[in-house]
Amino acid sequence: MGRQKINIAVLPTYTSNMFGYAGRILFVNLSKRKTRVKEVSKSFCRTYIGGNGFSVKLLHEHSPPGVDPLSPENPLIFATGPLTGTIAPSSGKYIVQAKSPLTGLMGESISSGLWGPTLKWAGYDALVVEGVSERPVYLVVDRDGVRFEDADHLWGEGTRETCERVRREVGGKPVSVVSIGPAGENLVKFACVSTDGYRHAGRTGMGAVMGSKRVKAIAVVGGGSVEVADLDGLMEECLRLIDEARGEETKVFRVYGTPAMVARLNRMGVLPTRNWSQSVFEEAERLTAEYLRENFYVRDMACPGCPIACDHVASAGGVEVGVDYEILYAFGSNWGIGDFEAVCRVAELCDQLGMDAISAGETVAWAVECYERGIISKGDTSGLELRFGDPEVLEELLRMVAYRKGFGNILAEGSRRASEVVGRGSEGLTVCIKGLELPGYDVRGLKLSALAFSTSTRGGCHMRASPYMFDVMEKVDRLRACEEYGRIVKEMEDKWSLMDSLMLCKFARAIIGTYEEMLKLYRLTTGIDMDMTEFKRAGERIYNLEKLYNVREGWKPSDDMPPERMLREPIRDGPSRGSVITVEEFKTMYRAYCRERGWTEDGYPTEEKIRELGLEAYKP
Repeated sequence: MGRQKINIAVLPTYTSNMFGYAGRILFVNLSKRKTRVKEVSKSFCRTYIGGNGFSVKLLHEHSPPGVDPLSPENPLIFATGPLTGTIAPSSGKYIVQAKSPLTGLMGESISSGLWGPTLKWAGYDALVVEGVSERPVYLVVDRDGVRFEDADHLWGEGTRETCERVRREVGGKPVSVVSIGPAGENLVKFACVSTDGYRHAGRTGMGAVMGSKRVKAIAVVGGGSVEVADLDGLMEECLRLIDEARGEETKVFRVYGTPAMVARLNRMGVLPTRNWSQSVFEEAERLTAEYLRENFYVRDMACPGCPIACDHVASAGGVEVGVDYEILYAFGSNWGIGDFEAVCRVAELCDQLGMDAISAGETVAWAVECYERGIISKGDTSGLELRFGDPEVLEELLRMVAYRKGFGNILAEGSRRASEVVGRGSEGLTVCIKGLELPGYDVRGLKLSALAFSTSTRGGCHMRASPYMFDVMEKVDRLRACEEYGRIVKEMEDKWSLMDSLMLCKFARAIIGTYEEMLKLYRLTTGIDMDMTEFKRAGERIYNLEKLYNVREGWKPSDDMPPERMLREPIRDGPSRGSVITVEEFKTMYRAYCRERGWTEDGYPTEEKIRELGLEAYKP
């Protein structure tokens, strides 16, 4: 194939007339080997802010209704926010968006690392990848253009090796690389996109979309900077925030990170164990943050510009890996494995194969419970004997999934589709919403989370409203469903839509989590004199735009129901024993939520709300 230089359709000397934004969106058509650039207006930025807002707007405009997620017509969209690439703390993030092959609805995932800032320094607010390449390629993007490089020699490599090899081949600084692993190449529906081999845009199968386009990696070479409206004011504000980040409000993240959740959830009796058949794990003490820090801690690792450094690298099982709570749930308690070294080995394997740990761990745990219940047998599993607590079985299953070998070919579709193939009552053992496997919070004992996971536009997700800030932290009665939760969830979804559009990390919410603080950073960076009413309205607009995309792609009210298991099977052990979500109490919360949103009681945006937000063009 050789190296080909493709010049973009603007002069390299282009300078944005806006602060905080590069002012350009780069489109790359793989089928035609052509590129084009679209300039973005201040009005566009003011209406959709950036990041999440930009990406869902672009998804509406460039993804045909009813598109097959793995077809060339489904665009893969990467976007940054106005704070990305600046000195704003915790702003080193990007979002990747497409129609999800796992859920068939809006798919998006966020990753940290240098790639987002580097894309901004290269002169782009967003990158839209269209079409499909005839052969495996990797893209090299810089201020002057895009070139297509042969990736045959990389096909089959793991995510970290791919990123390292591409970085060496491209050369120059700064350069950052996103890649897929074998799972993305083989179109595993929950394949992820890896950032420099260590961070991952994990959820909703964006790696499968990238693999369907035969793009192994995208390297970005940045050589510019981001001009801000008030550098002195922004510097003063950021120094204040950095100082606050050293205080008590962020201490848990700084010292222990998200693994601190293990002990808390286990004490509350809401730690999913052995495919959610239990809610207390008898070996949880060997997975707690305190145990890990005392026995396996190596160093802290921070994202670019982050003063918190919540990622604590551990050395165990022959590997060094950053372990968060969801990995300890997915490959620990939910698999009945209390050996941290084994969990680390599995996590490292999953990362290099390029799969979302939550969906991968939950899907294979579902298979084990099916096996133990006699729903499937060795004849179904390619002769593999499935059992909880065995890390070797887990590793073998993950390899089978990534390469779609034997029974792994069915599991690669995700637990919902796999259960439809297996049948025989296995459907009732899945734990997903809209086809997206749930994170590690047993919502039967966390009623506010039950509502938030269900209303999440990307499927069962804890990051769209962070409900654990309320029920896990016992700011509300976690075992009681009430209408007030509708207001809380709606307000958090709108606020986090702004945070994901600015591209700020939610783990910095203790120092930047208020509307006032976010708006102050936005004004200092962009110089856009937006008032609080307009700012809040932008968050609500973005969330409604996501919902309208889902409606366009076939969402129906039943898609928002909790998993069947959560509705019919009470928690059977521990402090939350007997707790279950009844259909009526869920509907009570859901109707209250819809009232707060100004939607119909079964979850459709009304014509009045659509007009109010200026979204008439996206009316279903």
